[in-house]
Amino acid sequence: MSQPYIVFGYGSLIFKPPPHTISQVNGFLKGYVRRFAQSSNDHRGTPESLGRVVTLVSAEDWAEFSAADPFPHEDIVWGVAYTIDPAYAAEVRDYLDYREKNGYTVHHTDVYGFENGVETIVAPQAVVYVGRKDNPAFVGSEDLDVLAARIYTSVGPSGKNKDYLYDLEEAVKKLAPESYDSHIAALVVRSLIFTPYVFLTVPIVG
Repeated sequence: MSQPYIVFGYGSLIFKPPPHTISQVNGFLKGYVRRFAQSSNDHRGTPESLGRVVTLVSAEDWAEFSAADPFPHEDIVWGVAYTIDPAYAAEVRDYLDYREKNGYTVHHTDVYGFENGVETIVAPQAVVYVGRKDNPAFVGSEDLDVLAARIYTSVGPSGKNKDYLYDLEEAVKKLAPESYDSHIAALVVRSLIFTPYVFLTVPIVG
């Protein structure tokens, strides 16, 4: 019997699950970071104005950027492991390969979770789409203010880049009590300065 086809979603797959899912479980990865380090010319940006989307990067690869990263070791990558109906595994694999075609490579890794308070593997050898530092779409670590401005202003065929950021933050927070993501939260806070009609209420003294 062949291994089940399990896909780990850590970006838009969290709030836009793959088709033909027969079960899913929340969990986290080891040895990776999640960063807005991938340019997007086909979903949240265009070839003329590239957006930014999250990618997984191995912690070892990311270490060379950590001096410029405010959160080099702080976050755990939480997401959702989806088991695909075997009858549609090939179809879904082709769909995801096309959806993630802009600079991602396929890795296999265990997904961890907690059962009765004990850490355990909840999905073995799940497929994850990883942004390698040697692919053309990988942009690495950027200044958070500059990155937030690009995300706020970029738009692509799949919609506004800022909506991707906001939807992802909400989706990650709902996965587990521990699933806060400092990198994503920092970008959301910075994006507020670009939002029209955001006012601070200051008490009048005297």
